[in-house]
Amino acid sequence: MNGRPRRVLITGATGGIGRALALEYAAPGVALDLQGRREEELAALAARCREAGAQARTHALDLHDRTRLAAWLDELAADPPDLAILNAGVNIAAPAPGETEAADDMDALLEVNVRAALALARALAGGMRRRGAGQLALMSSQAAWRGLPVTPSYSASKAAVKAYGEALRDVMAPAGVGVTVIMPGYVTSPMCAAMPGPKPFEWDAARAARRIRRGLARNRARISFPFPLNLGCWLLGGLPPAWSGLLLRWLGYGR
Repeated sequence: MNGRPRRVLITGATGGIGRALALEYAAPGVALDLQGRREEELAALAARCREAGAQARTHALDLHDRTRLAAWLDELAADPPDLAILNAGVNIAAPAPGETEAADDMDALLEVNVRAALALARALAGGMRRRGAGQLALMSSQAAWRGLPVTPSYSASKAAVKAYGEALRDVMAPAGVGVTVIMPGYVTSPMCAAMPGPKPFEWDAARAARRIRRGLARNRARISFPFPLNLGCWLLGGLPPAWSGLLLRWLGYGR
């Protein structure tokens, strides 16, 4: 998109990256739409954004709730923001070595990370296409390059978001709508802390938000960081699976 976004939607705004992004974009002349499950935390974040001079509206919505989500999608499609950062996501891990994740936990993760994310992207892209302008950002992960044995469902969900976002960019470009896939590494947050395995090159959330904002201002197709981890994960994804599996176990990601 051209120019500075005046209306910005951020889903998962009470998470580590989402909160940092809200504060990064909060400024006079900016209207923020902040979605999350935790109403009190949303209200506190909105208050901080208003102190920075921004307008802020909160949307306390659980993305598992398909009925409420469908109604919100209709509103967003009719009046899309300038920039939408689809950041909401959850993570789970296998409970013990040699075990898979619980089926109900997998379903809940895929509902938010894939189904809701793609439904939001589709609705917003449609509205932006009709307007002839707008920008979408989909939150993937470095785990999309090669599935991690400690978090297989999370890795699969982020690979789906990456593929969809990359394809959607090509679809929307002729209509003047930008689409970016964000692929962060480890960013300090409660969700990151709960993830098993090593966390090399971990960034704080404010640093990640600054990098994301700069990349979105340039309409980058992909925003991946930090560089050493991105390069390593990219190379890992290109290795034969047997080799990459051995390397992951050596690095401490095996179960």
